[in-house]
Amino acid sequence: MLEMFEYDFMQRAFLAGIIIAVLASISGTFVVLKRYSLIGETLAHSALLGVAIGLVAEYNPLWSAVVFAVISAWLIEYLRSRFALYSDAVLAILLSGSLAIAIIIVSLGGAFNNSLFSYLFGSILSVSSNDIVVIGVFGAISLATLLFFSKEFYFIAYDEEVAKTSGIKVNFLNFLLVSVVAIIIALSIRVVGSLLIGALMIIPTIAALQFRVGFLKTVLISLMFSLLSVLLGMTLSFYFSLPSGATIVLCIIVIFIISLVANRR
Repeated sequence: MLEMFEYDFMQRAFLAGIIIAVLASISGTFVVLKRYSLIGETLAHSALLGVAIGLVAEYNPLWSAVVFAVISAWLIEYLRSRFALYSDAVLAILLSGSLAIAIIIVSLGGAFNNSLFSYLFGSILSVSSNDIVVIGVFGAISLATLLFFSKEFYFIAYDEEVAKTSGIKVNFLNFLLVSVVAIIIALSIRVVGSLLIGALMIIPTIAALQFRVGFLKTVLISLMFSLLSVLLGMTLSFYFSLPSGATIVLCIIVIFIISLVANRR
């Protein structure tokens, strides 16, 4: 079984997968508690728009994905807070619009090729050393931010109005949280794919919530589920020649079903 680690691309793939698993599970906890589960899919499609523009302009798609994901995150939060729109309505508008514009740009630019396909469904086996460095650096900054403001993020997710009366800078922290989530998603679409990253961010947390054990333990259980799904999915993908991103998501869905059945009993 350890023979797969003899290949450099598998070593990079597992390292990238572990980093993304940690970031997605921890950020996903706050996203689910805020009832913002669709933000993963929305920002993933916004990041895909950045990828499309990067491919057409012959610019690094990863950087353009980060920029567009962060801008979309700010726009979502602005529309939600400034115009009192329903969160799910804002997310649906941005999701559909980003995907439509991305398809038009790619069609006009003639860049609908394997590169974009890999960002749609993930291509973790093609992660380069430079990708690892970028994911590691930005991932460390994102993780440090989540941990440093974890109490405030939890307080806001639990009751935003009470947090405001307590003197917490709710608007700033909301923008900060969605910015961190946007960066994590933009970094993740190369590994899992824009169509699947939402599942890796949300489902481990939902599975962990079934145990009803408190916030900190929920985060740890979610982290364990996310890591397990990545490691198991990568292993199955290698030995059975399966798409890595889809296999990882199927693994976490199986884990969710098991946790659901176990806690029902």
